Amino acid sequence: MTDTAHHDTASDQAPDVRKGMGLFERYLSVWVAIAIVIGVAVGQFLPAVPETLSRFEYANVSIPVAILIWAMIFPMMVQIDFGAIVGVRRQPKGLVVTTTVNWLIKPFSMFAIAWFFLIVVFEPLIPEHLAREYLAGAILLGAAPCTAMVFVWSYLTRGDAAYTLVQVALNDLIMLFAFAPIVVFLLGISDITVPWDTVALSVLLYIVIPLGAGYATRVWLIKKRGIEWFDNVFMKRIGPVTPIGLIITLVLLFAFQGEVILDNPLHILLIAIPLIIQTVLIFFIAYGWAKAWKIPHNVAAPGAMIGASNFFELAVAAAIAIFGLQSGAALATVVGVLVEVPLMLWLVRIANRTRHKFPQAQGA
Repeated sequence: MTDTAHHDTASDQAPDVRKGMGLFERYLSVWVAIAIVIGVAVGQFLPAVPETLSRFEYANVSIPVAILIWAMIFPMMVQIDFGAIVGVRRQPKGLVVTTTVNWLIKPFSMFAIAWFFLIVVFEPLIPEHLAREYLAGAILLGAAPCTAMVFVWSYLTRGDAAYTLVQVALNDLIMLFAFAPIVVFLLGISDITVPWDTVALSVLLYIVIPLGAGYATRVWLIKKRGIEWFDNVFMKRIGPVTPIGLIITLVLLFAFQGEVILDNPLHILLIAIPLIIQTVLIFFIAYGWAKAWKIPHNVAAPGAMIGASNFFELAVAAAIAIFGLQSGAALATVVGVLVEVPLMLWLVRIANRTRHKFPQAQGA
């Protein structure tokens, strides 16, 4: 997956932007749209389902949804190899770009863009209480850089797979400590009050526990069965768990959100506008910076993709845990899921077409 100093004609062709994706990833936006329809229908015609599920709560956390979210996140966390961080020496500039953009720029640009559109520009179209909930969802998206799908984007741009793993592992470690303070700070200046303990519980439930369990499982399985079995057997078996968990979660979410969507279908489009602008802006900031620093393309492209895309599973989980299944924040995070794949595929094409403007790696 790494570039070399020279290629033959065939290898110069970047992978087809859909060929490297599984059925789920390729049509993610379609599955989300189907989940919206099924979820709204369940909420309208089978109201007993959300009513029954809403009874299974502890400390305002929905137990069924928590189980589904762990199912979504665990398969991603189990593939993270923190031992890969020793690879930091290979391209330190790449890590400077990705960490700076993801943690010092992205959360704050997301807040600024979402606040401008949702609170100011769309003020006549969205009631203020809903606009602030949508803003909260956007903030949660902005504070969670991509963890899983970035491996797909890396493959599609012929990225250095090992280095992409280093970038993701480092971002996950930073997320352990930075996610909660950034979220609380940005929600606070948005006049959205969220108790620290609620955010801390979300970080514990949806970052610390899955990350710790995933890493422990990875180490144990590799020690017991070997890395080849882990990569080629275990990861393939556990792979379908994430999409199944995500789709069922979205169906439940939309079962609770049915009235809001039927009353305000325009809101989905309005939420999407700042999210799209933010994604494109962050991609070009990271990609342009990498080009200025003469970082090889197989490091620059995946690094830009990490910042542009979001760890939407975590954002959805945190929005549900903090604000509830029926909140505007949860709806906003799902709109992020809806727009991400087609938008990221477009950015993949841009990265592949501009490969010649970057230095190429001189061997692995």
